[in-house]
Amino acid sequence: MTNELSDALARLWQVINERRDADPAASYTARLFSRGREKIAQKLGEEAIEAVIEGVRGDRMRLVGESADLLYHLLVLWAETGVSPADVAGELARREGISGLAEKRGRANL
Repeated sequence: MTNELSDALARLWQVINERRDADPAASYTARLFSRGREKIAQKLGEEAIEAVIEGVRGDRMRLVGESADLLYHLLVLWAETGVSPADVAGELARREGISGLAEKRGRANL
């Protein structure tokens, strides 16, 4: 993975936080925040389904677009719930070197 993706996500995270309190009539991001957590989560779910559909269809360009929408809505949900990219990066770092199957077994015990 390149720095290009991490840089783009960092810029997106900044924009999302800057637009949080903007005018909902002028900013889609502000409108999402004004509608609340449930609407943000609903939009994330819709984008996830659309990404899955394009992945199954094999339409690469549409999958790219839906993936961008999915990541955007995920970051909005993180911002709404107080989760930061650093929180998620820390969890990913914690999981490094652990088998996915072993990690899932560990969560089952929680």
